[in-house]
Amino acid sequence: MKILAAMSGGVDSSVAAAELVRAGHDVSGVYMKNWINEENIIGHCPWEEDITDAEAVAQQLGIPFRVVNLMTEYREKVVKYLLEGYQAGITPNPDVMCNREMKFGVLWDWAQEQGFEAIATGHYARKAFSVPGSQFPVFNSEPGTEDSEHAIYRGADPNKDQTYFLAMMQPQQVRIAQFPIGHLLKPELRERARELGLKTAEKKDSQGICFIGQVKMEDFLRTFVPDQPGPIVNLEGKVLGEHRGLHLYTLGQRKGHGVASPIHKQAYVVVAKRPQTNELVVAIENADTPLLWARKATLHSISSTGLPLNEKRLLQAQPRYRCPAGDATFRPLGDGRAELEYKEPQRALTPGQICALYDGERLLGGAVFETIQHA
Repeated sequence: MKILAAMSGGVDSSVAAAELVRAGHDVSGVYMKNWINEENIIGHCPWEEDITDAEAVAQQLGIPFRVVNLMTEYREKVVKYLLEGYQAGITPNPDVMCNREMKFGVLWDWAQEQGFEAIATGHYARKAFSVPGSQFPVFNSEPGTEDSEHAIYRGADPNKDQTYFLAMMQPQQVRIAQFPIGHLLKPELRERARELGLKTAEKKDSQGICFIGQVKMEDFLRTFVPDQPGPIVNLEGKVLGEHRGLHLYTLGQRKGHGVASPIHKQAYVVVAKRPQTNELVVAIENADTPLLWARKATLHSISSTGLPLNEKRLLQAQPRYRCPAGDATFRPLGDGRAELEYKEPQRALTPGQICALYDGERLLGGAVFETIQHA
């Protein structure tokens, strides 16, 4: 296949490209230039260094490499979504939208024009297709047949699995997606990079916003959204301090709000944001803290990676990255909405956050939390 490998300058995408070359595909590397930090946001935005590293790896692998400028599209499809979400008092996820709108959206449109058949990324996820008449998925980098059903499964490394960030992908995007490193554990991947002598073999993983680098979300937001100070109150309405703006906090947050707890080893946690009064509500965290735990929620913008999610069913729902997926009942309401009822109470379900939906290891799709029904 003629495959375009999205190379961020990190070790994961470097090894992903190497795996494709080893498999005999016609591979080209590309760096998505999304951000150059013209606003001088606090934090390291090493796009020039990343491009240099990605190009060096491409040269080592003997594949063509180019940089594609997508800054305008990134601002429109990801940055705008991010800022509007936080300003509306919800918690968006730019990494999820970057995958759907940019890597497998805008970049794929460009790739098709160049004659590519698929796009590969360095996500820890496994791609599979089902053969008609067989109940077992085939984990393979080949495209399958025209009538094959394509699916995404959790990566083999449970500590690095990144399928959560792929939850809003469309079926046609899943079909052209390749995840060459999903079968590897992180230590195995590092070892392969060393064996190949790749420049990025020892490079640290990025923890910043999608394709922006080591930029903290708070610093990013404060550059574009002015502070709007207001009171921090407890559940009884007593003022405990002052916040800098509701958009800088998220439900379930234990640190960074500046309110010290009078109880040893029990912290104050953010349980609500009240835009009408500009109040940030905190409470001492325990197993029955009001407004912190919930079993029921409504979802909107339901997106399926395969067959439509239009019937009541049991599934596993993951409310955020680095959080276990809990057993839940999914009840469609129509118009892209559904009711989700967890078997066990969940901590800090948050409007605006992405909820990834699974059937065991298989990613079914995702949705956005709309309202939370507290006990």
